[in-house]
Amino acid sequence: MPWIEKQRYIIDFALSSLMRRWKKNIALVAVYTLVVFVLASVVFFTGAIRKEAKAVLEACPDIIVQRTLAGRQDLIPSGYRDTLGRITGVSAVRGRLWAYYFDPSVGANYTIVVTDRPLPKQGVVSIGQGVSRAIHAGRGDTISLKGHDGSYLSFEVGALFPRSCEFVSADLIEMSEKDFRDLFGIPEDRYTDMALSVRNARERVVVSDKIRRVLPDTRPVIKEEILRTYDAVFSWRSGLLLVIFTGAILAFLIFSWDKATGLSIQERREIGILKAVGWETVDIISLRSWEGVIISLSSFLAGILLAYVHVFFASSTIFEPVLKGWAVIYPEFSLTPVIDPYHISALFFLTVIPYTVATIIPSWLAATLDPDSVMRL
Repeated sequence: MPWIEKQRYIIDFALSSLMRRWKKNIALVAVYTLVVFVLASVVFFTGAIRKEAKAVLEACPDIIVQRTLAGRQDLIPSGYRDTLGRITGVSAVRGRLWAYYFDPSVGANYTIVVTDRPLPKQGVVSIGQGVSRAIHAGRGDTISLKGHDGSYLSFEVGALFPRSCEFVSADLIEMSEKDFRDLFGIPEDRYTDMALSVRNARERVVVSDKIRRVLPDTRPVIKEEILRTYDAVFSWRSGLLLVIFTGAILAFLIFSWDKATGLSIQERREIGILKAVGWETVDIISLRSWEGVIISLSSFLAGILLAYVHVFFASSTIFEPVLKGWAVIYPEFSLTPVIDPYHISALFFLTVIPYTVATIIPSWLAATLDPDSVMRL
């Protein structure tokens, strides 16, 4: 088609025009790519870690019941289990034992839980990879934890959790119920909280209301509330990082607008020559539009590719402390690539379209001038 052939020649001319001003354009592409890289890295990491967290939290109980005393969580009596089990809609109730343990030697908090899996003997624990790195302990080694009465209890490391589940097990220590109660001094008739299974997932809110009426000193937490909390945490962290880079993004917008709208004398003279040799105004606008598309699209694709490598192959090294959280024990894991077409489209329209449109108005103004007056500049 003649129109397609014409556009191909215009694109060839646009490429040669960009190459003649390669220093200016390389600087613009570098800044452009950096901004897209930052935005895409935050979007990719947040989306991927949300998916990982959602997959993990799908296995959490339908309802978690905590006992509160003076506005704070307290141990829950084992007798509450029978009361909860009689509530219509509840299919199963089990008491859970878990706690946080601060280790002053490394300045880190461990999550200690009672395992449902059988252990070879008392005094044997399983630890996460993060704990292993922090205390330099491996399978067969002995670790000591300070008990509630000030005495130290020794445990043998029977196993390490695999690296594949480090997202949830980095700071985890699993032990038997007896060892847990001895370590923290928890009576036999007390639990940290109760985990409930509900027959119909749509009745979780109804069951939660029943629990509040039957046991007014408890606080039921349904699965959806936990999911919303984690989603809000990741949204807050990604938003914090974007706010930090707002100044850089605004500087880029000013920079790109200046480069796109401010035609140099050489560029104006070039437009005048093109008008003199027979180019029409629409052809000059097409030329400048293609130049904008080439620069913006190249920068966009380069920024997306660099962000993809940074997040899914380099573990978001640059933004890791902010996005993963502030802690001594960081989980080391590879995220499963997650690309949301909506996010890619949003980034495209926020970065590519504005710059491309910004090139049209100054080109149209210059193209409408008299060629002779333009070439005298």
